[in-house]
Amino acid sequence: MSLTEIMVGYGDDSDNFANERKNLENDLIGLNQIFNDIFYSYALVRVPAWGQNISGQTALFYIEPSFSIDIINEQTVFFWEMLDKYTANYLPVSFKQNITDKLNQLGRHNKNNFHKSKLGQWQDYLITLPSIVQAPTLNNDVIASIHQALLNRLQLKISYQNKWNDSPAERVIYPKGLIFIDNMVYLTGFNPTDDHIDDEVLLKAHRNFAVNRITEAVVINKPVPDWVGRNSLSLKYLCERGKLEPTDSVQIKLVLRVQKYACQHLYERPLSQDQQITIIDDTWNQVSATVANTQRLQDWLVSMSQLAVVVEPSELKTVILERLHSALELYGD
Repeated sequence: MSLTEIMVGYGDDSDNFANERKNLENDLIGLNQIFNDIFYSYALVRVPAWGQNISGQTALFYIEPSFSIDIINEQTVFFWEMLDKYTANYLPVSFKQNITDKLNQLGRHNKNNFHKSKLGQWQDYLITLPSIVQAPTLNNDVIASIHQALLNRLQLKISYQNKWNDSPAERVIYPKGLIFIDNMVYLTGFNPTDDHIDDEVLLKAHRNFAVNRITEAVVINKPVPDWVGRNSLSLKYLCERGKLEPTDSVQIKLVLRVQKYACQHLYERPLSQDQQITIIDDTWNQVSATVANTQRLQDWLVSMSQLAVVVEPSELKTVILERLHSALELYGD
């Protein structure tokens, strides 16, 4: 807007119009200075630019659309620093740049004062211990291509190295999203297939790929079909259907006999919302819960070793018993 246009809502004294116009111009100059000094932002833009001679020209003013008046306090700084520390490596480049820009802006607000504050010092009491098995190395170019395909809803050609193959195989997929399981990242999506009224037919084309085994990813300038974005195929739905990790059955009624003291952490961290614990005797408790029969569940049951026994279902009990027997055979010598 020009000064004349802004004056429509600014000045109401026709006899003093020239003075009010000059006051408005001074107010805009002062507001620009406030944005620069306090928010470290060139939010109020003038065309021609501030500092240039506008003699004989009509100056136009506008607020930068991306500008927001953030309250710069301890909580804001803490949030952005934690976001940068724990998630930036998995975000698209544009999102990471937003975080970097925000931290640079916060840095100009004298972060030394923040680090001296109680919340700032709280970081000295936080540490994240690594997993026993370290996170795999991810290819930055692959991650960038995945981000680009997801953000723009485009098809993706990947070279994928299966554990049981000597060389990677190329394939085209319709990417759906990223899955985080412990310190692993997986790309979930669909093999190319035609639309179908029955979601069960489409789910047959669903696949998951460990991102660290994708050796190359190239974005194809073709949109993914509309059916990939159906609510009935959302990440939440796929998770509920047990499609986002290796699963033998969607839901099972698990019954365990768990050593009394080992059972204590299940009071604190239940297996499911309907978990029930019954005391059998001074040594054992019975635990029942409705859970997904995933590979992670089986791994956890094996890790419980002598501290827990599967009672039901019998099929799962057989699987765990076979795995424990195999382990004993390795230690037999």
